[in-house]
Amino acid sequence: MKNFYLILLVFLFASSANAQQPIEFKGENIVIGKNVAVLEDATNKLNIDAVRKSSKFIPLHTSVPNLQLSRSNFWLKFTIKNESAGNQLLLNLEYPTLDICEFYYPVNGVYKSERLSDKYPFSQRKYKHQDFIFDINNPVDSTVTYYLKVQSGEEMVLPIMLGTPQKIAESKLTNDLLWGCLVGILLVMMFYNLFVYISTRDISYLYYVSYTLFIGLTQTTLSGYTYRFLFPNAPAAFNQCIIIFPALAGISLLNFSRSFLGVKERMPIMGYIFKIVIVFYLIAIVLRLLGYALSSYRAIDISALCLSVSIYVAVIRLSIKGFRPAKFFALAWTIFLAGLVLFVLRNLGVLGYNNFTNYTMQVGTAFEVTLLSLALADRINVFKAEKERSQEETLIALQENERIIREQNVMLELKVEERTHELNQSLEDLKQAQSQLVESEKMASLGQLTAGIAHEINNPINFVTSNINPLKRDVELVLEVINTIEQVSKSDASLADKQKQIEDYKEEVDFDYLVVEIRHLIKGIFEGATRTAEIVKGLKIFSRLDEDDLKRTNLNEGLDSTLVVANNLLNNRISIKKEFGELPLVECFAGKLNQVFLNLISNAIYAIEKKFGDSEGGEIKISTGIEDENVVIKIADNGIGMDDQIAKKVFEPFFTTKEVGEGTGLGMSIAYNTIKKHNGQIIVSSEPGKGTEFILKIPVIYDVKNA
Repeated sequence: MKNFYLILLVFLFASSANAQQPIEFKGENIVIGKNVAVLEDATNKLNIDAVRKSSKFIPLHTSVPNLQLSRSNFWLKFTIKNESAGNQLLLNLEYPTLDICEFYYPVNGVYKSERLSDKYPFSQRKYKHQDFIFDINNPVDSTVTYYLKVQSGEEMVLPIMLGTPQKIAESKLTNDLLWGCLVGILLVMMFYNLFVYISTRDISYLYYVSYTLFIGLTQTTLSGYTYRFLFPNAPAAFNQCIIIFPALAGISLLNFSRSFLGVKERMPIMGYIFKIVIVFYLIAIVLRLLGYALSSYRAIDISALCLSVSIYVAVIRLSIKGFRPAKFFALAWTIFLAGLVLFVLRNLGVLGYNNFTNYTMQVGTAFEVTLLSLALADRINVFKAEKERSQEETLIALQENERIIREQNVMLELKVEERTHELNQSLEDLKQAQSQLVESEKMASLGQLTAGIAHEINNPINFVTSNINPLKRDVELVLEVINTIEQVSKSDASLADKQKQIEDYKEEVDFDYLVVEIRHLIKGIFEGATRTAEIVKGLKIFSRLDEDDLKRTNLNEGLDSTLVVANNLLNNRISIKKEFGELPLVECFAGKLNQVFLNLISNAIYAIEKKFGDSEGGEIKISTGIEDENVVIKIADNGIGMDDQIAKKVFEPFFTTKEVGEGTGLGMSIAYNTIKKHNGQIIVSSEPGKGTEFILKIPVIYDVKNA
């Protein structure tokens, strides 16, 4: 920022045909810029001998030399005639940021040199001050010519002062005291507004605190105080902060302006411009960190110019519109820039080098932060007045609303009563509809159950009935054989004849085959009856007429009974693979869980038939086990599967992938609610074309509190 303000006015080197005049020192501090000649060494290779012989020195006619922004070395030449009472003088360069500063002085006709730099630790300096100070031993009434070689990564504005040690010390003390006052003002404003921010949580105060901090660090860095007090042993960090602190100050000021002036709401386009300027400042920081010193100075100059113009445009336009905070801001910003302009005019020689012009920048900064703090305080008063007006308007509105509410309460109560009646009726209708839908799903399951049981019982019953007639015929033959044997035994024939007659008759009726056939028929009837008994037992387990009561049940038995019921759906084309583990008895509503199993197995059969049709290859795998305090049941198929979108909706009421008339869309919803009622989990995992797996986790102990 300093570089921008220093080039607000253009300074030109002025050449003159007049010879350089010696400096006549009489004992008081004097600024010697007008008695200095300058030589630019673009090659950076000239030594003192070549410089002394050069005829290219150009006399200056300004109090403060301005050497612009350049990579060249600059040689300054001046002659001092000591007319004071003492031999010891001091040469003071009031510019703390020089990469190279070499002072050449003659000793017995040979020029010696003393070198200082802001790149060296502060502890190496003889005079513990951030300015460059050199001893001059010039006898009284003698005239001596001296040389200075300077080079810097930024624009060099070199106020060069000549004085006695006492006078220079007094000047430095005064300067330090004034800087201390400025720092004190900045700290007071910063901490005061920080406390206000903690109380109000208004981000504008935080931005102001940030700006005050970084503008203070910027000023003290450009004056060398941070090099002297904060980074005495880290000159590299000090040189980085020459750009970083002004950039952060500019960013903080832009953010403060956006928040304090409400630029985003009142001037949206200017808000985007502020963001662009912030980007410029960030670019300057990046360039500095990457080592592009000159480029970073150019970037900071452009950013400062854009900042000044954009803020001025914003505050002037908002001031014209009557926005009170903008007027405070405009006054503070004007005073700050006025101080900087006066400081620049002093450096350019337009104004004299005196106590007034030396501290205009510090005074302008102090006034700016003070006025901005007053503007923030005034903002509180404005907000307070607006709040009071708003509260008054709110009170009036509340009173009016209260009157309207009283008038409408009677009407509202009537409407609420009517609406409540309608809602109760609607709720009753919904309950009936829900009950009908659930019953519909149960009837669908019941129909499936009836068809399955009829089919399953029909087979063994047919087996029994088909064996009855042959068995009856064979029994009658056996009775005839018994009668014949009885008659033969009562005859008068000999025992041998009787035995022969009996054997002949048994052979005639094929008695041995008859016995085998009777046993086979009895075995078939027994198997049919046994199968029928198993089906009835499975049906009894599945139906669980006491399903409204909690019972301790073996879920493996429930799965077996469900498979008996669903057996007819398998059509001998779908294989069932069971991997049942040993399960503890589970406290549950067994009938409801059997309904869940039937729904899942039916859906698995449907998915397999969709994939395989009448072909074989379908498989349903059912496995059970125990995990922690839960029984885990997995029912997996190798059917058509589902994608993620369908899997997410599978438990929604009325959602179904079946054709119209094939399902109600409530089966999986009922299954989900049943498992949740048991405080369990139902998880679906599916992949299109590969199949689906449902995982049920049911607690062994039913928790009534969480049911």
